[in-house]
Amino acid sequence: MHLGIFSRYIVPFGNFIIPILLWTVNKDKSEFIDRHGKEAINFQLSILLYTIILGTLSIPFFIFNIFGDASFHDFIHFNDLNINISEPGGFRTLIGASFIGVIALVGFFLEIVFTISAAIKANKGEVYKYPLTIRFIK
Repeated sequence: MHLGIFSRYIVPFGNFIIPILLWTVNKDKSEFIDRHGKEAINFQLSILLYTIILGTLSIPFFIFNIFGDASFHDFIHFNDLNINISEPGGFRTLIGASFIGVIALVGFFLEIVFTISAAIKANKGEVYKYPLTIRFIK
C-alpha cells in the first residue's frame, strides 16, 4: 500500500486510488494491514492539504509579479491600471516565491523518504506512523 503511492507517476490520482483499493480489499484480513492502509491514505490526504495551502500562499506572489506596482485603488476604479509583464514584481516577490518553492521541494523529498521508510517498516512487520500526518481516517 505504501509503495502504491508512487503509482501517481503512471496513473493520475494513483496515489489515492491504489492505496484505497488495496486497503478496502484487504483491511478485514488483519489489523496490521488495516493500520498501514489508514496511515498511507491519511498521509496522502495530509500531503494534498499541505499542497493546497502552499499553492494558496503562492497566489499573491504570482499576482504581484504580474501586476507589479498596481495598487488596490487601481483595481477598484481601474484608473491608469498598467500591466507590465516585462518588469517583475521585485526582489521581495522573488524571495517569497523562492521560499515557498523550497518548502515544496523539501516536502516532495520528505514524502519520498517517508514512503520508502513506511514500506521498509511494513515489510519487516513493524508499525510505522508517518510524521506530520493528520489522522482523517481513524
